[in-house]
Amino acid sequence: MESMLRRKVEAVERLVEAAEDADLNHEFNSSLVFDYYNSLLINEKDENDNYVELGDEFILEPNEHFNNLLVNTTYSDVQLPTNVYNKDPGILNGVYMSEALNPIFVDNFQRDPTLTWQYFGSSTGFFRLYPGIKWMPDENGVISFDCRNRGWYIQAATSPKDIIIVVDISGSMKGLRMTIAKYTIITILDTLGENDFVNIIAYNDYVHYVEPCFKGILVQADRDNREHFKQLVDELQAKGVGTVNKAVLESFKILREFREAGQGGLCNQAIMLITDGAVEDYESVFEKYNWPDRYYTQISTLADVQENVMEYLHVLSRPMVINHDHDIIWTEAYMDSAHLVPLETLMHLVVAPYPITLVNTLLFVLWQLFASQAQSLLLMTTVAMPVFSKKNETRSHGILLGVVGSDVPLRELLKLAPRYKYKEGKKLKPKPNYNSVDLSEVEWEDQDEILRTAMINGETGYLAMDVKVPVDKGKRVLFLTNDYFFTDISSTPFSLGVVLSRGHGEYILLGNTSVEEGLHDLLQPDLTLANEWIYCITDIDPDHRKLSQLEAMIRFLTGEESDLECDEDLVQEVLFDAVVTAPMEAYWTALALNMSEKFLTLGDKESIFTMDHFPLWYRRAAEHPPGNFIYSITSEEGSEGGGKPEVVTVSTSVAVTVDGKTAIAAVQCTFEMDSSESYLPK
Repeated sequence: MESMLRRKVEAVERLVEAAEDADLNHEFNSSLVFDYYNSLLINEKDENDNYVELGDEFILEPNEHFNNLLVNTTYSDVQLPTNVYNKDPGILNGVYMSEALNPIFVDNFQRDPTLTWQYFGSSTGFFRLYPGIKWMPDENGVISFDCRNRGWYIQAATSPKDIIIVVDISGSMKGLRMTIAKYTIITILDTLGENDFVNIIAYNDYVHYVEPCFKGILVQADRDNREHFKQLVDELQAKGVGTVNKAVLESFKILREFREAGQGGLCNQAIMLITDGAVEDYESVFEKYNWPDRYYTQISTLADVQENVMEYLHVLSRPMVINHDHDIIWTEAYMDSAHLVPLETLMHLVVAPYPITLVNTLLFVLWQLFASQAQSLLLMTTVAMPVFSKKNETRSHGILLGVVGSDVPLRELLKLAPRYKYKEGKKLKPKPNYNSVDLSEVEWEDQDEILRTAMINGETGYLAMDVKVPVDKGKRVLFLTNDYFFTDISSTPFSLGVVLSRGHGEYILLGNTSVEEGLHDLLQPDLTLANEWIYCITDIDPDHRKLSQLEAMIRFLTGEESDLECDEDLVQEVLFDAVVTAPMEAYWTALALNMSEKFLTLGDKESIFTMDHFPLWYRRAAEHPPGNFIYSITSEEGSEGGGKPEVVTVSTSVAVTVDGKTAIAAVQCTFEMDSSESYLPK
């Protein structure tokens, strides 16, 4: 995993170097004329069947590696928010300069075919994405996506910050001014992340905390707090006379106390004063506490809000830019529902980070994977780095050119884990309306937060806990003893944790089966291979990407593809299982009087042993001693008389002991009966 993540960092570093060199060699040309691939306009034609300006032909093909989206792996293209003019001289010069990234994008992907999206987000608002895609506006014809609002951009462009927003709610702020002020606050809140701390103070005749419970403190700018603040800001009303002095004094007091106590972000601190024209009585306060470090901007309309708020990020980034601190940042893990809303999710409109307490921790436990095959939830993180101007004449000004980044789906990391060696598996049951998960919400029994603290601190160790695991939609509970093994992933902010239920994964039964015998039984029509398991690596060589796992394994075993890299232990286990279970079809057929085709329900066939899911009947049997039989009766909900029959599922674990060491498997028998009959086989 360290090696794989390091390759992602190296890809981003190559992009940073190329972008900075391109800017160094580019002279700004205010009259530059340059056509580029605009992701909104590509392949668009006018009424004369001619391609529109900035909309030339751009070949798009479906690509499984990119969620089957239509992409162009030869070129990148450029997206701009609706409020950014696509032919502004600053935009044209930036897009022209960033053309130098195209060969680097392609070279990175050739070096590391597991790379996904690579991109450059400019401080001027354009977003260069590889591979290129067609961007679709919303139902109103608007593209609201702005790369500068994304968590990866903000984290890479600035350091952690403590922000106090001071807003004037005096009578002079009525009408449009108050509307602009509220929208400005909401936009500022959207630029904050899990590493930041915030509070909002409103003032007129008196100083008001918009949330009285947060009086005199700063709170983490997590998603819940930001949304709570937005609701409170929307309720503000303008009245009275503005006295800004007390509000500013209160703000400086809070920042000083947090700084001296070693709390908050421990880096940048700022007061955001939003007013229609404060009287001069605040000057003495700034002279005493913070003169002359301030920045002023004027917002006249709602359309001005976005661009002007972005300026404060550039101001806060100046010290880092001047020092040329190329900090590598990894975002919090977030869920990406690529199949539900592919374009919006791809562009990180669905961002759900973990709380700050887990910024440095990703727990890759076996049950924290995907919610279900239907939802196709994709957990990912993003690695990003800032891009600075290296020109001598501007270096002292601290000019941030933008941020480069690349997404890293955690499924790529999970491919590196030999999960079959852990045996009995688990799956994720996400919270409804997922927004964030703390480790304490996953492992309730970790009441003293020993495991949580150790992983946050990047420690290496082991501990055991007795846990209760709800299964079958909460109808049943498994009482388990889990063994937790954890360590840090070097050169990253992440920790890795593996959880084994006591008694599982300790021993593996290694069979000795010939290739000829194993292939014969593996290719029988009654046998299904779990195609999601990684038996052979097929995503590196382009010639192998279209192979199924079964096809790849056959070519490996027959020597047709000598360069295929396969897990020989896992392949040997599959061959052994195929040979050992081959006689069971004939036995079941004789036992059930040619009714073997009914042994598995349709639901069972669809859910058996997917990549990260072991069926309930398997899990329950595996957690009971060998020789115990587990009976379950299920029926289709809402079925009426004459409907589908009830199903009795009987499962038991089979223990194989060799030299005093025991490995456990599980078998299932399913019997159908209608509601008028009741029988169980002996």
